[in-house]
Amino acid sequence: MLPRDDNERVCRVGPGTPMGEVFRRYWLPVCVSTQIAAPDSDPLRVSLLGERLVVFRDSNGKVGVLDELCPHRGASLALGRVEECGIRCLYHGWKFAVDGTILDTPNNRDEAFKKRVKATSYPVREEGGLVWAYLGPAAKLPAFTRYAFMDVPDEHRTVLRVNVKANYLQLLEGGFDSSHVGILHSNVARPGWIDNAVTRSTDETNPANLSIDDNAPTLDPENTDFGFYYAAFRQAADAAGAINVRVVPFILPSTRIIPAPSQHFTVFETPADDESTSTFLVIHGKAPVDRARAIALLGLDDPRCWSEHDCAFKPTWADRFGQDRARMRDSWSGLNGVEQEDAVIALSMGPIFDRSKEHLVPADRAVVRVRQRLLEATRVVEKGGDPVGVGVDLSDVGAPDVNVAQDTNWRTLVPHHGIPITKGQTVRELLKLAS
Repeated sequence: MLPRDDNERVCRVGPGTPMGEVFRRYWLPVCVSTQIAAPDSDPLRVSLLGERLVVFRDSNGKVGVLDELCPHRGASLALGRVEECGIRCLYHGWKFAVDGTILDTPNNRDEAFKKRVKATSYPVREEGGLVWAYLGPAAKLPAFTRYAFMDVPDEHRTVLRVNVKANYLQLLEGGFDSSHVGILHSNVARPGWIDNAVTRSTDETNPANLSIDDNAPTLDPENTDFGFYYAAFRQAADAAGAINVRVVPFILPSTRIIPAPSQHFTVFETPADDESTSTFLVIHGKAPVDRARAIALLGLDDPRCWSEHDCAFKPTWADRFGQDRARMRDSWSGLNGVEQEDAVIALSMGPIFDRSKEHLVPADRAVVRVRQRLLEATRVVEKGGDPVGVGVDLSDVGAPDVNVAQDTNWRTLVPHHGIPITKGQTVRELLKLAS
């Protein structure tokens, strides 16, 4: 369980909140680049950490992120005209550059005024198919964080955004709950489960591809300079005595990398506000990514569930989240796809789940470590320090999913970012301790 005070501390992300101040120290994804694909395309209204912003691409292709409301009289710039290297407010025609500089004030001829007033703007980067912004103190602006997916050819990467009306932590914790993979995602993780004849999925793009039917893996988390790695151990099905090790990184403040045989899923759970989250999924690998297939695997190919136009995850309790009860004779969840199942579970908990009411088990070790690292970060920032992972180059952080001999120390699979390779037991010793 998590005490109510700590639950509030880690879930609330608005201005001035402890967790909100942590998030503001990192570069965060704001939108997918294709949402503002062309110069002078329609502006995009977004929410980030409880703040309302407008994102636009000017006539030269530069991207700006500004406070949504015009500094003149508070009209929304998201209704404005994007033209002539700026965004123009509909109300009185004030026009702003991507850095917030006033370019034109049709109802005020005082040229000096333009130098005294600016729209609030934020540092922006465009990398890896995403637009990123930094909302923290200017004096603390960190180096931009790089990920492996930023260095692959465009055709080897596809980027999706799914807006879910649930607190970010409910979605984030699901990504560090290895035991749920073979249960909630039974349809893709354990083909044949209905006949008790479980086999490994042959889909090399499947992020829920498990080596064997083992829903109580042994877990071992280890802190790093970006958050932590955790390893989940399962008996390998295809090698006598070997153990499958599935390693997943937690990257502060709210990122994970999920392994699949032929590609990785880098997932950002970015809070829009306390009760809404933008999930950014970057699917990338050494070969071209089939976007349509990825969307179908995630369960996002049904327009009643999701569309790229507004990115909203649409199911609600009003239609039982689209769950097909009749299909549950041969479908574990009655839902379609990994992301659909994860989003529905998060929504079913309510906007912000009270974790003081839960009862944890050993399979929740990585979930507990997520909370610990986040709470540690709030205390560090309150004391004026830098939270873990700020400005760290993450381009070498991966997510191995391999079979190893039992005398292996799994830390040797990820020998970087401060992980103590000489520390800890071999896989055999860890399994013995857990038995």
